[in-house]
Amino acid sequence: MIYGIGTDICDIRRIRASLDRHGERFAAKVLSDAEMATWRARSARWPERGVRYLATRFSAKEAFSKAIGLGMRMPMTWRLCEIGKLPSGQPVIVLHGRLKAWFEAKGLSVHITVTDESEYAASFCVVETKTLQGMPDQPPIQTSQVAMPAHAGIHSPMTPKG
Repeated sequence: MIYGIGTDICDIRRIRASLDRHGERFAAKVLSDAEMATWRARSARWPERGVRYLATRFSAKEAFSKAIGLGMRMPMTWRLCEIGKLPSGQPVIVLHGRLKAWFEAKGLSVHITVTDESEYAASFCVVETKTLQGMPDQPPIQTSQVAMPAHAGIHSPMTPKG
Protein backbone atom coordinates (compact mmCIF):
# COMPACT_ATOMS: atom_id res chain seq x y z
CA MET A 1 0.00 0.00 0.00
CA ILE A 2 1.33 3.45 -0.85
CA TYR A 3 2.34 5.45 2.22
CA GLY A 4 3.38 8.56 0.31
CA ILE A 5 4.79 9.97 -2.89
CA GLY A 6 7.16 12.85 -3.43
CA THR A 7 8.69 14.65 -6.35
CA ASP A 8 11.21 17.45 -6.68
CA ILE A 9 12.79 19.45 -9.45
CA CYS A 10 16.00 21.28 -8.70
CA ASP A 11 17.54 24.11 -10.71
CA ILE A 12 21.18 23.08 -11.12
CA ARG A 13 22.14 26.76 -11.48
CA ARG A 14 20.97 27.35 -7.87
CA ILE A 15 23.12 24.47 -6.62
CA ARG A 16 26.10 25.89 -8.56
CA ALA A 17 25.46 29.34 -7.02
CA SER A 18 25.28 27.83 -3.50
CA LEU A 19 28.58 26.04 -4.09
CA ASP A 20 30.13 29.29 -5.35
CA ARG A 21 28.92 31.14 -2.22
CA HIS A 22 29.54 28.50 0.46
CA GLY A 23 32.04 26.11 -1.09
CA GLU A 24 32.43 22.59 0.24
CA ARG A 25 30.44 23.49 3.38
CA PHE A 26 27.25 23.42 1.32
CA ALA A 27 28.01 19.95 -0.05
CA ALA A 28 28.95 18.72 3.45
CA LYS A 29 25.57 19.88 4.77
CA VAL A 30 23.63 17.90 2.12
CA LEU A 31 25.76 14.80 1.50
CA SER A 32 26.56 11.78 3.67
CA ASP A 33 30.22 10.81 4.13
CA ALA A 34 30.03 8.24 1.31
CA GLU A 35 28.29 10.72 -1.02
CA MET A 36 30.87 13.36 -0.12
CA ALA A 37 33.70 11.07 -1.26
CA THR A 38 31.95 10.47 -4.60
CA TRP A 39 31.22 14.19 -4.99
CA ARG A 40 34.88 15.10 -4.40
CA ALA A 41 36.09 12.50 -6.93
CA ARG A 42 33.62 13.64 -9.60
CA SER A 43 34.32 17.31 -8.94
CA ALA A 44 38.06 16.74 -9.27
CA ARG A 45 37.69 15.07 -12.68
CA TRP A 46 35.05 17.42 -14.05
CA PRO A 47 33.54 20.11 -11.80
CA GLU A 48 30.21 20.14 -13.67
CA ARG A 49 29.73 16.42 -12.91
CA GLY A 50 30.16 17.23 -9.24
CA VAL A 51 27.52 19.96 -9.42
CA ARG A 52 25.07 17.61 -11.18
CA TYR A 53 25.77 14.83 -8.66
CA LEU A 54 25.02 17.21 -5.78
CA ALA A 55 21.85 18.49 -7.50
CA THR A 56 20.45 14.98 -8.06
CA ARG A 57 21.13 14.03 -4.43
CA PHE A 58 19.53 17.26 -3.22
CA SER A 59 16.46 16.60 -5.37
CA ALA A 60 16.16 12.93 -4.33
CA LYS A 61 16.35 13.78 -0.63
CA GLU A 62 13.70 16.47 -1.04
CA ALA A 63 11.41 14.00 -2.86
CA PHE A 64 11.98 11.38 -0.14
CA SER A 65 11.26 13.89 2.65
CA LYS A 66 7.94 14.71 0.97
CA ALA A 67 7.04 11.04 0.45
CA ILE A 68 7.50 10.25 4.15
CA GLY A 69 5.48 13.32 5.08
CA LEU A 70 8.11 14.97 7.27
CA GLY A 71 9.77 17.50 5.05
CA MET A 72 13.10 18.46 6.56
CA ARG A 73 12.05 17.83 10.17
CA MET A 74 13.52 15.29 12.57
CA PRO A 75 14.23 12.51 12.21
CA MET A 76 14.70 13.49 8.52
CA THR A 77 18.03 15.21 7.94
CA TRP A 78 20.13 15.62 4.82
CA ARG A 79 23.00 13.48 6.07
CA LEU A 80 20.91 10.60 7.47
CA CYS A 81 19.43 9.99 4.01
CA GLU A 82 21.94 8.73 1.46
CA ILE A 83 21.35 8.10 -2.24
CA GLY A 84 23.34 5.06 -3.27
CA LYS A 85 23.16 2.82 -6.28
CA LEU A 86 23.00 -0.86 -7.05
CA PRO A 87 25.60 -2.49 -9.34
CA SER A 88 23.04 -2.07 -12.14
CA GLY A 89 23.08 1.70 -11.57
CA GLN A 90 19.58 1.79 -10.07
CA PRO A 91 19.42 4.45 -7.35
CA VAL A 92 18.52 3.35 -3.84
CA ILE A 93 17.98 5.14 -0.56
CA VAL A 94 20.21 4.13 2.35
CA LEU A 95 19.09 5.46 5.71
CA HIS A 96 21.16 5.96 8.86
CA GLY A 97 20.67 6.58 12.57
CA ARG A 98 17.35 7.83 13.92
CA LEU A 99 15.84 8.13 10.45
CA LYS A 100 16.57 4.46 9.71
CA ALA A 101 15.05 3.41 13.05
CA TRP A 102 11.93 5.53 12.44
CA PHE A 103 11.51 4.20 8.89
CA GLU A 104 11.93 0.55 9.92
CA ALA A 105 9.58 0.95 12.90
CA LYS A 106 6.89 2.12 10.48
CA GLY A 107 7.51 -0.93 8.25
CA LEU A 108 8.19 1.14 5.14
CA SER A 109 10.02 0.49 1.87
CA VAL A 110 11.08 3.04 -0.74
CA HIS A 111 11.61 3.42 -4.49
CA ILE A 112 13.52 6.39 -5.93
CA THR A 113 14.45 7.59 -9.38
CA VAL A 114 16.64 10.55 -10.32
CA THR A 115 17.48 12.31 -13.56
CA ASP A 116 19.23 15.43 -14.74
CA GLU A 117 19.11 17.27 -18.01
CA SER A 118 20.55 20.60 -19.02
CA GLU A 119 19.78 22.92 -16.09
CA TYR A 120 17.50 20.71 -13.98
CA ALA A 121 17.67 17.64 -11.77
CA ALA A 122 14.45 15.82 -10.90
CA SER A 123 13.44 12.96 -8.61
CA PHE A 124 10.37 10.88 -7.93
CA CYS A 125 9.90 8.79 -4.81
CA VAL A 126 7.29 6.25 -3.72
CA VAL A 127 7.17 4.98 -0.14
CA GLU A 128 5.12 1.88 0.59
CA THR A 129 4.06 0.05 3.70
CA LYS A 130 5.50 -3.46 3.83
CA THR A 131 2.56 -4.67 5.94
CA LEU A 132 -0.76 -3.30 7.05
CA GLN A 133 0.21 -2.74 10.68
CA GLY A 134 -2.67 -2.92 13.10
CA MET A 135 -5.06 -4.08 10.39
CA PRO A 136 -6.69 -7.51 10.64
CA ASP A 137 -5.83 -9.84 7.80
CA GLN A 138 -8.37 -9.32 5.08
CA PRO A 139 -8.77 -11.52 2.05
CA PRO A 140 -8.28 -9.71 -1.25
CA ILE A 141 -11.45 -8.24 -2.74
CA GLN A 142 -12.78 -10.39 -5.54
CA THR A 143 -14.21 -8.60 -8.55
CA SER A 144 -17.48 -10.48 -8.06
CA GLN A 145 -17.79 -8.73 -4.67
CA VAL A 146 -17.84 -5.28 -6.25
CA ALA A 147 -21.25 -4.34 -7.61
CA MET A 148 -21.20 -1.96 -10.58
CA PRO A 149 -24.61 -0.69 -11.66
CA ALA A 150 -25.30 -1.15 -15.34
CA HIS A 151 -26.04 2.56 -15.71
CA ALA A 152 -22.66 3.65 -14.32
CA GLY A 153 -21.66 5.04 -17.71
CA ILE A 154 -18.58 2.86 -18.07
CA HIS A 155 -18.27 1.15 -21.42
CA SER A 156 -15.61 -1.07 -22.86
CA PRO A 157 -14.04 0.42 -25.98
CA MET A 158 -14.69 -2.94 -27.64
CA THR A 159 -18.46 -3.00 -27.06
CA PRO A 160 -21.02 -0.60 -28.52
CA LYS A 161 -22.62 1.94 -26.22
CA GLY A 162 -26.24 1.49 -25.59
